[in-house]
Amino acid sequence: MKSSNVRNFSIAGHLGAGKTSLCDLMLYKAGAVNRIGKVTNKTSVSDYTPEEQSKLSSIFASSLNCSWKDHSFFFFDTPGYGEFISEPIAVIQNSDMTLITVDAADGVQVGTIKAWKIAQSHNIPRAFLINGLDRELADYNKVLNQLQDTYGKTVCIPITVPVGEAASFEKVVNILTEENIPAEAEEYKEQLMDTVAESDEELMMRYLEGEKLTEEEISSGLKNAIQSGSLVPVFVTSAEKDLGIEELMNSIVNLFPEPLAKGKIKGSDGEEIELSEDSIGLARVFKSITDPFLGQLAFFRVYSGTFKADSEVYNITKSAKERFGPILLLNGKNQTKIEEAVPGTFASMVKLKNTTLDDTLATSNNGKELQKMEFPKPVMSYAITAVKSGEEDKIGTGLNKICASDPTLSVTRHPETHEMLLSGMGDQHLGLVIKKLKEENKVEVNADIPKIPYRETITTNGEGHYRHKKQTGGHGQFAEVYLRIAPNPEGYEFTNEVVGGNIPKNYIPAVEKGVIEAMEDGPLAGCLVQNMTVTVYDGKFHDVDSSEMAFKIAARSAFRDAMEKAKPIILEPIQKVKIYIPDQYMGDISGDLNQKRGRILGMDVEEGMQVVNADVPLAELSKYATELRSITQGNGTFEMEFSRYEMVPANIAKQIIDKHKKELEETNK
Repeated sequence: MKSSNVRNFSIAGHLGAGKTSLCDLMLYKAGAVNRIGKVTNKTSVSDYTPEEQSKLSSIFASSLNCSWKDHSFFFFDTPGYGEFISEPIAVIQNSDMTLITVDAADGVQVGTIKAWKIAQSHNIPRAFLINGLDRELADYNKVLNQLQDTYGKTVCIPITVPVGEAASFEKVVNILTEENIPAEAEEYKEQLMDTVAESDEELMMRYLEGEKLTEEEISSGLKNAIQSGSLVPVFVTSAEKDLGIEELMNSIVNLFPEPLAKGKIKGSDGEEIELSEDSIGLARVFKSITDPFLGQLAFFRVYSGTFKADSEVYNITKSAKERFGPILLLNGKNQTKIEEAVPGTFASMVKLKNTTLDDTLATSNNGKELQKMEFPKPVMSYAITAVKSGEEDKIGTGLNKICASDPTLSVTRHPETHEMLLSGMGDQHLGLVIKKLKEENKVEVNADIPKIPYRETITTNGEGHYRHKKQTGGHGQFAEVYLRIAPNPEGYEFTNEVVGGNIPKNYIPAVEKGVIEAMEDGPLAGCLVQNMTVTVYDGKFHDVDSSEMAFKIAARSAFRDAMEKAKPIILEPIQKVKIYIPDQYMGDISGDLNQKRGRILGMDVEEGMQVVNADVPLAELSKYATELRSITQGNGTFEMEFSRYEMVPANIAKQIIDKHKKELEETNK
């Protein structure tokens, strides 16, 4: 196998756009399988896991390969469901090309835009496939116009077009290679020829002089335009009717870039690394799964050089040696062993000892580490507790193992609420993790809405005093502390204004320790106290009975006394939220944000989708991933990040304080 004959691509797009049906049909037409898999019959090569078969929808990215016209196709079918976004992100970043499927009836949707943005942000060339022309309400021209309006009329140009009426079209033709094309396609052919001419000065001169360009020159010019992003070819198919599939596969051979076409890739230090078939082998592990039969399976993309089976390789990221066994090519769950993997190959390896997701493998320890992949932050969390006591460690071990394969998952212990938080992209994403935990680790968990990490602060100055005196025979305990506190928007500051040795200098650190301990448990609702300057300005000590412990105790009580006089308030975390929705849901989203005490900061349009920027209290967002899916019928997505703390409204503050008091009473019973 030569890398020049490899075509490496990802198939992405919105849920229900026919990605999996397309993949099954391509495998069949290439002779990789002897029957056409069907999602509805649970026989799809791609959707083979029990979870996918029960949902009749892709959840995981599935590795596929086949041969077509002396070329090797390595490609991934990726899920269009927004909560499993880590799968298409990892695959697209490691592909040479992204084929974005668009439903011929529904047109551009949020999954279309997400796939485009991921590919564009990593300079991955893109193509569109309008699929499902056999469907009711399918409208090729409407969807093509939508793509051209969104991404550019001179950028999105058809390569294949349908022939016949929209409801019962007869065939698909390639306007570059066939003579008898529809009259309306002549304009597109002219645009493509202009694009070819613009890619090379010599070709342009010959084209302008009326000379006919060869098929190889046309193909080369279009490849260059696709690689640069100035051309996004548009294809059309009906996977259901098996129309346009061969034309698409021929175009993949002729127009999709070769693995070494870009020449360089960025290393972790930001420097460019030269790529060639003869240089040191470099590969990135971009996906990792636990197979019930094979164990840990690492998927890698070869960027440079050649990796051989049964050889020693180096994990550059971990500075560790690894041993390759047989190199596996996967078609869904079916495996084929190969002797070597050249640039562009999507392959996998079992039981690597030191290698985890996003590690760089090399055939020499002189290899350079590749740039790390990028993933979005989680948007939803559950507070996890064990159903059976004593299984907390088992839960932590199991969750960490699952999270190691999915960078959009995280498990943390919150430093303020002390809850174990499982965070991900939505309730179905987290629900799948909890199901895996039960099946693979035999442990059940309770999943609750996490506590909100409220904070407390003061709105005015206050003074506090406390004398700690205790006599229990022998040495007693004595310390007296006077404190002043004042609001400080910059954060926490401690100052010492004691004069005359009323508190010896060696006890001042103990006073501050007492203050810091008291700030961990605010007087209103037991929350962390922030944003104030604390000044110790007077006190008393005893030569025999004073101690660091005594001054810590006195400082804690003096601080609480000062807090009560400084008009304390409760603060809540505010999130900066960015919501992507189709236009028809704008009214519903605006109304819902108002009910959530959100403040809409502005609206924008990005690639045909409405974008709402808002500030929303974290307390109102615990189920927003689920609520947004419900409001938009799955056509909305959002991102959020912490912005700041703000004062809680009085009525809500009262509820928080009352709840805290009730919990204290229950604890003290």
